[in-house]
Amino acid sequence: MISRRALLATTATVAVTPLPAFAARPARTTPNLFVGTGGDGHTYPGATLPFGMVQLSPDTDVARWDTCSGYHHGDGSIMGFSHTHLSGTGIGDMLDVLVVPTRGPVQLQPGPIENPDAGYRQRYSDEHAEPGYYRVALESGVRAELSVTDRTGWHRYTFPKGAGHILIDMAHMILDKWDNPPLIDDGSLAIGTDGVLTGSRRVHRWAKGRRIHFAMQLSRKPDRIAFYGDEDAAQPQGATSVAGKRVKAVLFYDDAGAAPIVIRCGISAVDVAGARANLNAEAARGDFDGVRRAAARRWAEALGAITVEGGTPDQRTIMASALYHAMVAPTLYSDVDGRYVGLDRQVHTVPAGQHAYSTYSLWDTYRALHPLLTIVAPDRVKSLVDDLIRQTQQSPYGPPVWPLQGVETGTMIGWHAVPVLAEAQAKGIPADYAAAWPGIRKRSFDFTAPDLDNSKGRDLYDAKGYVPADKWFESVSRTQEYAYDDWAASKLATAAGATADSARLLKRSGNWRNVIDPSIGFARPKFDDGSWWTPYDPIQLGHMPKPWWRDYTEANGWQATFLNQHDVYGLIAHMGGDAKFEAKLDALFTAPSTLPKNAPPDISGLVGQYAHGNEPDQHVAYLYAFTGAPWKTQKMVRRLCTEMYRNDPDGVIGNDDCGQMSAWFVLSSLGFYPVDPVEAAYVFGSPLFERTTVALPGGKRLVVEAPGNTEATPYVTAVTWNGRPWTKSWIAHADLVKGGTLRFAMSSTPNPAFGRALADRPPSFGRVPG
Repeated sequence: MISRRALLATTATVAVTPLPAFAARPARTTPNLFVGTGGDGHTYPGATLPFGMVQLSPDTDVARWDTCSGYHHGDGSIMGFSHTHLSGTGIGDMLDVLVVPTRGPVQLQPGPIENPDAGYRQRYSDEHAEPGYYRVALESGVRAELSVTDRTGWHRYTFPKGAGHILIDMAHMILDKWDNPPLIDDGSLAIGTDGVLTGSRRVHRWAKGRRIHFAMQLSRKPDRIAFYGDEDAAQPQGATSVAGKRVKAVLFYDDAGAAPIVIRCGISAVDVAGARANLNAEAARGDFDGVRRAAARRWAEALGAITVEGGTPDQRTIMASALYHAMVAPTLYSDVDGRYVGLDRQVHTVPAGQHAYSTYSLWDTYRALHPLLTIVAPDRVKSLVDDLIRQTQQSPYGPPVWPLQGVETGTMIGWHAVPVLAEAQAKGIPADYAAAWPGIRKRSFDFTAPDLDNSKGRDLYDAKGYVPADKWFESVSRTQEYAYDDWAASKLATAAGATADSARLLKRSGNWRNVIDPSIGFARPKFDDGSWWTPYDPIQLGHMPKPWWRDYTEANGWQATFLNQHDVYGLIAHMGGDAKFEAKLDALFTAPSTLPKNAPPDISGLVGQYAHGNEPDQHVAYLYAFTGAPWKTQKMVRRLCTEMYRNDPDGVIGNDDCGQMSAWFVLSSLGFYPVDPVEAAYVFGSPLFERTTVALPGGKRLVVEAPGNTEATPYVTAVTWNGRPWTKSWIAHADLVKGGTLRFAMSSTPNPAFGRALADRPPSFGRVPG
C-alpha cells in the first residue's frame, strides 16, 4: 500500500503531454468564470455550452449552503467532476454521475473537507477555466481536462506512469445540512459487451423523484471493473452490473499513464436508450481538442452579442462574465430524438425543430434575464416561450413556477412564467399564446385546483382582495406578486379573446393597494378581520416569532413597500404623490442597514434598506424616473454597478440565481432596465461604458454611446436617438430592436430638467402621467 503523501512525492517530477495551442481571446473580453464561485454567488467554473444540458464541473463539497452549485472557491480540495450543476441558486441539487480520476488505494467515500486524506478528495493546483473548457492538476498527479457538447461531457485525464483508477460514484449528491437525509431510492450500473458503461438513479432532493441516466464510453478499455452496492458492498469478482440505492464502480488501469484516457458521457432524463442516443449523436466522432474548439466557437458567437469599449479592464471582464452567466440557464432538457419528461411525469416528444428546457428560476429571471434575451437572443426566447406553453399545458398546476428536471418544485411564490409569456407576446415573439390560456385561467380562477406552496391563499386573495397575514405566511408579498401575475395574465387573456377574464384580472391586479397602508407609507401585514399588524416595524420580517412564518418573501417591510412593478403611478398616488414618494425612495436608500436576527442570507447587498443581493427590489433604483427625478436613478444605478459587482470570486453580492444578478448588470451597464417587462419599455439609468455595440437579428446593430464617460460622470444631461434629441427618460423595446445609435451626454453634475416633464416619464400600467 502507498500513502497519499508518498504518492505525491513520486509524482513531483512527472512529465505530462503539453497542452495544444489555442488562440487567446483578448484579455479585456474574456469572461472570468470564477466570478460568483466565492461568497454567496453559487456559480460553478466548469464546462458547459449556452443553455446546454451538460454542466461538467468540479465539486468541492456537498454539505454547506455555500456549495449549492457543488463548488466554492477556496475549499482546497476537489471530490471529482460531475455532469449537472445549478448556477447561482439558493437551493442545491443535481451533481449527477461523479467521475474521480486518481491513483493509489481505492477509497469509496470522499471524506470530510477538513481532512482530504481521509477519502478520495484531492488537493489541486493550476486551475483554469474558460467558456467550454476547464483544467486542473490533481495531487495524485492526474491532469484533468473537461469540455462538452450540448448533451455529452468530455473528460481527458492524463495520468503519470503506473497504475491508476477512475471511480464512478452514483451516490454523490447535495446534502444540505438542515434537510432530512435525502434519498436515492433506485440506482444501477452496468457494463455492456460494447464496453459502454451505463447507469441510472432516482433522486429525491429538491426536484423530488427526478431521474438521470447516462452512457459512458472510454477511449481505453479498463483492465478490470469492480462494482459496489449499498453500504459500499463489493460485488462478486467478474460482476458486470449492480443495482441498489447508492451504487459505484471502479475502472482499473494497470498502466494508466500509457496514454490519456478520454471519457465521453451522454446523459438523459428519459432513459438509458436516450443517453446512448445522445452519446452516439454527439460523441461518436471527433476528439477532445476538436470538441473544445467547437465549444469555444459557440461561446464566441454567443458572447459576441455585446461588445464594449471604455470602462476599466475589470469592468469589461465583469461585463463579459455577466453575459456568460446570463446564458447558462435555462438548460436544454430534450434528447436528440426530442423526448423529455413533462411536468405530468410522462414522456413527451417536442415537435421537430423545437426543444424542451429545465432550470427555470422564474421568480428571479422574469425581471431581467428574460428581457435581456429578448434583445440579444430572440430566437432562443421563441424556443423558451414554446416550451413554457407546453409546460403550462402539461402541468397539473398550470404555469410553471420553478421547474427542474421534469419536476415542479413550486419554489418561491406566484406563477411567474406568466410575465415571461406576456412580455414575449408584447414584444412580438410569435407563439401560440392562446394554448397556454386554459392553464393560466385555471391557476387564476379555479380555487379548487391543486395548490403548491407558491399559490396558497388564492381564494382569499380573490374574495377579500388580499391574502390575510393570519391565514398564510408571506401574505404581503403573495398579494403583491399575485397582482403582478394578474396584470400579465390580463394581457394574455386579451390575446386569447377572453375579454371578460381580462377585465377581471386587470381589476384584481390592483389588489396590491390592500397591503400598502397609506397612513404610514409602508407595506404592512393585514389580518383576516381587516386590521393592520401593530406595533409595526418595517425592518421586521413579519408579525409571527416563528422564523419560517414571515409576512414577506425574502424581504422586510422596507423592501416590500416598493415591490409594485406594473402600476407605479398608482403606487405614487396611493402614497401621497411625487414628492412624498421620492422622499420615501430617498429614505429607503439612506435608512440604517439594520436587519433582524432571523433575516435570511438572501437579504444582502444593502444600501440603506435597499437589498441588491436579492430580487424583489432590483427595479427600485429606476423608480425615481417615474417621479421626474431620473438623475437620482442615474446616481444610484452607477453606484450599484460599481459597488455590487467585482472581478473576483466573491464578485456577485448575492446568489446569481440562474443569471438574474448578472443580467441586471448587463442591462444596467447598457444604460436601461425593464422596470415592468410586460410594458415592453426600458427606463434609462447610467451607462457604464463609452461605447457598447449589441448585435441584433438581421445584421442590425444597437450602439449605445457615452463619449468621455468615466467614474466621475454618472449623470445623463441629454440623450439622442439616431441623431435626434430624445427628451424621454425611457425608450420602447420596439424602437431599440430596430437598431440605431442611442447617445448619452454624461456629466459630473446632474441635469434635473431631463425627464422631469410628465410627458417624458416612463409608461406604467399602459399609460404615462399628464
